[in-house]
Amino acid sequence: MIWRLRSRSRTICLSLAVVTASLYLLLLLASHSVDLQPCDALLPSKTHVLRDLAHQNLSPAGVQDSAATVHGNSSNRDASSEVRGHADQARKSVESGLSKLEALFNHPLYNLPCPPIPEEDLLLKVRPQVEASETNSQIWVNDSPEEDKGVPWSSNSGSHPPWLQFHLGISRWQLYPHQDPNMELLVQQLAKHRIVSAVQKSGGTQLKLVMSFPNYGQALFKPMKQERDEETNYNLYYFSDFERHNAEIAAFHLDRILGYRRIPPAVGRLVDVVKEIKNVTTDRKLARTFFTSPVGSVCFYGLCSYYCSTEHAVCGHPTGLEASLAVMLPDLSLAKRRSWRSPWRRSYSRSKLAKWETQSNYCAKVKKTPPYNEGTRLVDFMDMVILDFLMSNMDRHHYETFEKFGNYTFLLHLDNGRAFGRHSKDESSILAPLEQCCRIRRSTWLRLRLLSLPQYRLSDIMRASLSQDPLHRVAPLLSDPHLVALDRRLKTVLETVDHCQRRLSEGGGEVIFDDVKDVATYVG
Repeated sequence: MIWRLRSRSRTICLSLAVVTASLYLLLLLASHSVDLQPCDALLPSKTHVLRDLAHQNLSPAGVQDSAATVHGNSSNRDASSEVRGHADQARKSVESGLSKLEALFNHPLYNLPCPPIPEEDLLLKVRPQVEASETNSQIWVNDSPEEDKGVPWSSNSGSHPPWLQFHLGISRWQLYPHQDPNMELLVQQLAKHRIVSAVQKSGGTQLKLVMSFPNYGQALFKPMKQERDEETNYNLYYFSDFERHNAEIAAFHLDRILGYRRIPPAVGRLVDVVKEIKNVTTDRKLARTFFTSPVGSVCFYGLCSYYCSTEHAVCGHPTGLEASLAVMLPDLSLAKRRSWRSPWRRSYSRSKLAKWETQSNYCAKVKKTPPYNEGTRLVDFMDMVILDFLMSNMDRHHYETFEKFGNYTFLLHLDNGRAFGRHSKDESSILAPLEQCCRIRRSTWLRLRLLSLPQYRLSDIMRASLSQDPLHRVAPLLSDPHLVALDRRLKTVLETVDHCQRRLSEGGGEVIFDDVKDVATYVG
């Protein structure tokens, strides 16, 4: 009996143990299945990322360089694309401007009919030799034969070098005719002709050289002293500013665009300081001022009143130097010039004002004073004032005329190196003569109005004209802010004339000097 009870109990315990083990195994399998599902699904992706990174530099610097490379390539592509976009835009702008320039110079206002120039209205003349042995030659002479030593040339005017043709073309009213075919060849020779001599030009506050060419031509050299887009310091007085080589070039182009033709042709050139100045100079004083800078650039400073010292030296890079070269006018022994003090000359003092700045009726006195009391001298002066205001030149203390023509001739617009110093400011005091006298030549007024129209916009015309200069390949001779300033200042000039007309209409005064009779022919 007892044995049976023990056997049954053992059977029940074994059954319970089997059941418990089975349940435990089931629970274990179930928990294992639940734990594996979310983790195993991510393993392939994580392994792929690690495998890729294994082929790169896993240091922090390496990871940064990798990211920078990706970003840099994108930035370079964007930058290159942007540069190409600007270049294409600039090219299209220049091409459009060249079309406008051609249209402007073909406009009737720039092709006014004029009679043949009489011999007495030419500055120089060619006279045959008297001797029989010299009957096939000619001599270039001035208006004072007794002082003339003579320079022989072939009787064929086509054999004259461009600089001589330029000299022989100077007349009572202009330096060169409109669309002169000799101009292109003259400019090319200024830019490329071999320099055989370089000497310092005396006088002035800053360094200038006279360069000579194999065909006996000469040019006035002004070196680059500061970057094109560098504005004049606002704390400097106008008479303390450096002269700019690009200003001389731009002034020539602007003068021609305005229809004046009173500035000698000027061109930009890259000069070798050693080969084209130091090695060819016969000026011992100039030669002694050459030195080599600490970085190996060849420099020189010459001798002059203010800005000729080692602190203001002109340096090549290491020998290349940008400069402007302007064709020299006939020698004073052949064509004397008279210097006139400007009635609106500034005081050149840091504390004193000039008379025109304090006297309300100043212009009335000027109009009664020779040579402004007759002829065209007053409106000729206003032409120069407008030119100076457009290019912000405050340094016009004197001007010159050719003595041969007396008071009835044009004014020479020389020495423009201090122009285009500030584009962010319009110096209204330069316009004082126009505001006070209210007098302007009709042809000038009509051309200014023409240049204010979109199809002849002054800034577009200037950009296109300057693009033809050799130095444009290095960089634009005038930055866009300077070109924009031209349009802004032109508007101011026209507004000043309008204000004068309204002011004088009540008193019956005349603002316009009528040198163009049939207006409809030229503005229609």
